[in-house]
Amino acid sequence: MPTTPRSPAPSHRSKPKRRWDARRRVVVGGFFSRLFRKVGDGLCEPGALPERGIYRVLVCRPNHRLGNAVLVSPLIAEIERLYPGAEIDIVTGGEAPTALFANHFSVRKVVCLPRRIARHLLATVLQLVALRRTTYDLAIDASIGSQSGRLLLGAMKARYKVGYSAAHETGMPRHHAQRSVFLLRQAHACPDDAPYPALDMRVSSLEWRRGRQTVRQILGEEAGGRSRTIVGVFANATGAKCYGEGWWTECLEGLQRLRPDLLFVDVLAEHGRSQLGGHYPSFYSRDIRKMGAVIASLDAFISADCGVMHLAAASGTPTFGLFAVTDPDKYAPYGNGSTAIATRDRTAEDTAAELAATIGRVVPMRRAWEETDYPASISR
Repeated sequence: MPTTPRSPAPSHRSKPKRRWDARRRVVVGGFFSRLFRKVGDGLCEPGALPERGIYRVLVCRPNHRLGNAVLVSPLIAEIERLYPGAEIDIVTGGEAPTALFANHFSVRKVVCLPRRIARHLLATVLQLVALRRTTYDLAIDASIGSQSGRLLLGAMKARYKVGYSAAHETGMPRHHAQRSVFLLRQAHACPDDAPYPALDMRVSSLEWRRGRQTVRQILGEEAGGRSRTIVGVFANATGAKCYGEGWWTECLEGLQRLRPDLLFVDVLAEHGRSQLGGHYPSFYSRDIRKMGAVIASLDAFISADCGVMHLAAASGTPTFGLFAVTDPDKYAPYGNGSTAIATRDRTAEDTAAELAATIGRVVPMRRAWEETDYPASISR
């Protein structure tokens, strides 16, 4: 008798890498221990950050992963809220953040450090020297627990520096997108309990219209006006977070039985191959703004926990993240109806049932909002 596909089990293939990372952290921590203590001692005290006079801001998040770049967007929104008119520089890894923050009017430039700094040492040093020519009013280490983020913060010149210390444990939110916002609020002279900003890549109205046109071209007559609910699916993820083709087939077929009105769009990963058996109309682009624009024009989006899941949530479309391994309290998509669905020990059919119920609850609310405020609300 065939067994029903279940969610992926935790993988142990990355244990050697984790052991190497742990050893590397010990070595780096010992070598730079004095510098780390000095940077920690120089962090802004709670309530010491002034209400005014902050104009030049540097955000440090030296990581090459797309998801981690998207998780910085709430911090950018919080800086804009507390210091409207300030100018923001961002130091990160990889090229994706340049496109990701292209529509953020407050962002002056994004400095992308090489993914392998040891192989591009001279270029990295030149970039850091250029950054040190500016004395910032505020520098923020947005990568809590990252040694490279702390080293970068120590290398920059700034009147005030904000970063994590053990004193921040009390009240610290679990979600990684909210932690740096929490640190900034703790340091600000007038902290408040405003809702945490959502992930936001700021899709423009022009991008949204082009995305919707592309979706209509992909689906053709199948789109059926607004009588059909169009759902994007991203089937790729890394390691143990990845669901197999068999699992996806059973999940989507079960979802289709429960919701015959659904149309699926297979959003392909960078490798350009369908992981849904090629059974659905597909969209492919290596340009994250084009990908975000297409996702923004959909009614909903389903993805395993990965960078594209965060990108989808940042596009404004209700995103349903499937979590079998990682902690949804730390990485769940949120805002605009987005939510996490835990799949550990659940069958694909069980997951389909929950997705059907969630789509039935969220999509009508999104459409009501779309008819009154959208896409005007995303034209910035």
